[in-house]
Amino acid sequence: MPTPFDKLRSDDLRADPLFKLAVGRAPESGRDLCSQPTMSRLENAPSRIEVARLTAALVDIFCRSFDAPPAAIVLDIDDTCDAAHGHQQLSLFNAHYDTRCFLPVHVYHVESGKPVAVLLRPGKTPSGVEVRILIKHLVGRIRRHWPRTRLTFRGDSHYGRREAMDWCEANGVEYIFGLAGNAVLHALADGTAADVRARHARTDADKVRGFAEFDYAAGSWHRLRRVVAGIEATARGFDARYIVTSLTGEPRHLYEGIYCARSQAENLR
Repeated sequence: MPTPFDKLRSDDLRADPLFKLAVGRAPESGRDLCSQPTMSRLENAPSRIEVARLTAALVDIFCRSFDAPPAAIVLDIDDTCDAAHGHQQLSLFNAHYDTRCFLPVHVYHVESGKPVAVLLRPGKTPSGVEVRILIKHLVGRIRRHWPRTRLTFRGDSHYGRREAMDWCEANGVEYIFGLAGNAVLHALADGTAADVRARHARTDADKVRGFAEFDYAAGSWHRLRRVVAGIEATARGFDARYIVTSLTGEPRHLYEGIYCARSQAENLR
């Protein structure tokens, strides 16, 4: 979305020779480029339906970039801070980032790094209903091209919402999401945590890790779900982190091999 500064600068740059040359016009004699009011009209011209079609078109382009439907894909879903320099529509103050911003959602294909979908949205954490709607529409569009491809969504605890997990389970979609720790989770992981602490105390290792798995249901959940704990003791202290997943496999592989690899997606945005 162009900022007010971008649009105001368009009046200064519309006659710039290099900009005119870039779009095929003569640097000196060619017609000037669009004005600030034209930029504003362009920004507000698309309807909601047209914006949705643009989003769907990006998903179509992603799917058509494959020679054949893959057997399975993993999709990273995350949001990123897009600072707003002013009071643009949808920009909100976000305490985590300490700035007014948008918080667009990005979805990338893990294996290739290709963008799948980008959604501009207000500068606040998405709700469970919002995450469910996004995943539902994205899955629907992908399955138009690949009805038999196994889909897995991977994201941090923003996306491990009951509404999203309920929908995924009801529609044959796998997930692996971060899960915020609490006293109940810490108690369930306590046996492994005690072992990790003891092994760290007995050795000179800089880091000792352990993994636990158990069934858990938060108060708002309708069913038990598989939770994996990644527990680490270092000279600086002790840390326990959790993921919730529908996937099968060894706890260490799920945590280190699949979930922690999502940090690489930071480089794609």
